[in-house]
Amino acid sequence: LARHRIRVNSILPGWIETDMTDRLFSDERFAANVMPRMPMRRWGRPEDFGGIAVYLASDASGYATGEQFVIDGGYMLW
Repeated sequence: LARHRIRVNSILPGWIETDMTDRLFSDERFAANVMPRMPMRRWGRPEDFGGIAVYLASDASGYATGEQFVIDGGYMLW
């Protein structure tokens, strides 16, 4: 629907620290298995998404459509 000025993009988060994930991330065995695969060596935070959200909501992204923005601290590189 891009010809009708309807654009569809997505933000794909990785492991993000939230109230919902606190219990999982506090499990030492889980963290020991996942963290070595995290190039940034930290869990993501909700504020890590502000910039991409502003970009997608602004005219600066006017030519972006059908894009998937992976914000995962490099986890998918492994």
